[in-house]
This record gives sequence, C-alpha cells and structure tokens, in this order.
Amino acid sequence: MSHTPHQLPDEFPEFAKTLQALKLVDAHFAKLVDQYDEANQKIHLAETNVTPMDDIGIIELRKERLALKDDIAARLKLAAEA
Repeated sequence: MSHTPHQLPDEFPEFAKTLQALKLVDAHFAKLVDQYDEANQKIHLAETNVTPMDDIGIIELRKERLALKDDIAARLKLAAEA
C-alpha cells in the first residue's frame, strides 16, 4: 500500500495533538476531517490511475480539499490559541 500524500498529520505536524483531540470532542470538526480524508483519497486514486478521472473532476476535488484544509487549519489555530 502506498503512502497517500497530503494527509492532515503531515500537513499540520505542529498541530498533531490538537488534531486528534478536536476529532474526539468536536463532531463537526471530525466530519470535516473525514470529508478531507475522503477527497484526498479520491484525488490520490485518480492521480495514480487506480480510479481514472477526467481533469475537471480532479480539479474540483482539489478545490474541495483545499477549502476543507483551510477550514480545518483555521479551527486548529483557534483551538491552539485557546
């Protein structure tokens, strides 16, 4: 099994503990993380041609992943400041 790039612990190593803690206590945050992971997995499978997808589909998934990442990042920063 290959390593899927852009996993959240790799993207936010400085927030690894906060990421795990928020997933346990904040259901909405956990849902965002799940959505990010799902989009990230779909992108990885498309980019490695395991599940081929047209360029437009990949671009839309990348936009979705980026929006989720931005939301997750903002929540992680707020939690770390609290």
